[in-house]
Amino acid sequence: MDTLRAMRTFVRTVELGSLSAAAREFGTTQPTVSKQLAQLEQQLAVRLFERSTRGLAPTEQGQRFYRDAKLLVEQFDAAVGEVQGMGGQASGLLRINAPVGLGQYRINAMVQQFLAAHPRIDIELILNDRFADLVEEGVDIAFRLGGTLPPDAIGRHLASTPRMLVASPAYLARRGAPAVPGDLEEHDFVRFAWTPGAALDLLRDGEEARVPTSSRYRVNNALAIREALVLGSGIGLCPEWLVRDLLDSGELVRVLAEWSARPQELHLLYPSRQYQPLRARLFIEFAVDYFRSLPGFAQPSAGRR
Repeated sequence: MDTLRAMRTFVRTVELGSLSAAAREFGTTQPTVSKQLAQLEQQLAVRLFERSTRGLAPTEQGQRFYRDAKLLVEQFDAAVGEVQGMGGQASGLLRINAPVGLGQYRINAMVQQFLAAHPRIDIELILNDRFADLVEEGVDIAFRLGGTLPPDAIGRHLASTPRMLVASPAYLARRGAPAVPGDLEEHDFVRFAWTPGAALDLLRDGEEARVPTSSRYRVNNALAIREALVLGSGIGLCPEWLVRDLLDSGELVRVLAEWSARPQELHLLYPSRQYQPLRARLFIEFAVDYFRSLPGFAQPSAGRR
């Protein structure tokens, strides 16, 4: 038995969730895949899958073996990639985690371009705003906006984006435009639901101002905040990547244009610095080039943690 081939078949069967899907990917038949997996189970003397009329799922031993088998297969592929160069050899599943707003508004389009350039790579894009445990959840790459990174985080600083106060012309016509930071206390402020506190820290040429705000509307989605501001719900503090097009079109305008908040930092995180599968390295370099061309993102002077 070709053990490496059987391990590769096992890994992809777990990831794809069915024998037929694995057979289609490898250009073979379902009975052939089933035979390879049965031989692997016989060699290991453990059951790797629970089989039922509803399909198959890895057993507890299968889940443990999957993590190690995936690492071995990817190490082999990486070694081949180093010898053959980084072009055209990458394949397999890439699991990416990102904040919801950034994922929907920016990363989703980037992923489509990457998939078109690498037809043998599959991507699972998981969007949520919590800090995922990359190892525990099997995430290959995570995008992280703002916040303090854990001390053991591994990755690179991808970009910075300015944060500015914005509102719709209709809202400002109705309520008046603030002239100084203290005027914000008299306005409706739209903010993220999970943002602690209601005070703003603003900066202008080395000067700092801390301003209390009142938020009648709080929402945990960046795109919903964007829409609410266009609809005239109030003033918001937004990263430039989220509202650059609306500022250009005039649907939103800057408020207190001389003042801004500290930039929002964008990081790429991954489970290990020592080992990355070829497909992950390709995606990271693709993301670096992609964000370099996006409006609203400034490149860092030092790129790695």
